[in-house]
Amino acid sequence: MNHTRLKQAVIAAVASGLLTAGSAMAFDLKGALKDAVSDQLGGNSKTVQPAASDNQNAAAQEKSAQEKLANIDWKNPSQEDEIAVGRNVTGTILGAAPLVNDAQLQQYVNKVGRWVASQSERTSLPWHFGVIDSSDVNAFAAPGGYVLITKGLYQRLSSEAQLAGVLGHEIAHIVQRHHLKVMQKQALMDAGSSFLKQKISKNKITQRALSTGAEISARNLDKSAEYEADSMGTVLAARAGYEVYGLAEVLQDMETLSSNDGSVALLFQTHPHPDERVAQLSLTSGEQIDKLSGGKTLENRLYKLK
Repeated sequence: MNHTRLKQAVIAAVASGLLTAGSAMAFDLKGALKDAVSDQLGGNSKTVQPAASDNQNAAAQEKSAQEKLANIDWKNPSQEDEIAVGRNVTGTILGAAPLVNDAQLQQYVNKVGRWVASQSERTSLPWHFGVIDSSDVNAFAAPGGYVLITKGLYQRLSSEAQLAGVLGHEIAHIVQRHHLKVMQKQALMDAGSSFLKQKISKNKITQRALSTGAEISARNLDKSAEYEADSMGTVLAARAGYEVYGLAEVLQDMETLSSNDGSVALLFQTHPHPDERVAQLSLTSGEQIDKLSGGKTLENRLYKLK
């Protein structure tokens, strides 16, 4: 899937109601998110035909997920609220571009991602990682511990340290609740409107906030959030024992790509230019990064796509 189709699919999913609390597609995703992504994103490679009881359980889980979304406390969202929101936003992205059909790849990325996430202050989140089948060079984070990177980005990596740096950046967004805060702001603005109080239910307010979350993935956070995620993500990867320059190397590789290259068009639209990010990372974290140097790159351990 090219970058235009991926962006259009995400935005179209919002417009068509894929992201609404009552949408079965947002929760089922052709099985990709069954049992909170325990199959593909969770690393279980076995394929089992669903029994009738499984279908009943899935329906019950979907109903429970819908109820959670409809009753989110946007003034003070709980971790359970955050996970429900992230599952829904991730569903929209997977509806636009499915997971790469390679169970070993998904298991490997989950192993690396969860190790890096274990270095953060939010180890209690049920972290899930996946590689989606898109030629774009990009990555996405959703509240509650959901991280997706594109096949196009994965193919450009040359070491496990670089993968850890990329995942660390997305983990940092979740740790700092960057996306959730934007969605919370949208929900509270809607709830504070006297017109919306009269005309729109709490469920509708949640739907609008979730739409904002999907649009963030298709568009952008502010620069300060991206710079903060670069800095924190680099530190998390270093804490995990990886060479500290992994993310910087990926950004430097992106600098070599033309802004007219379709594979990075969406990335360049939704993030500061890679050279700006490298400069800011050096400015804000240079001395700290130098002190953390000496980790492993693990080029030979990077999983090779089939």
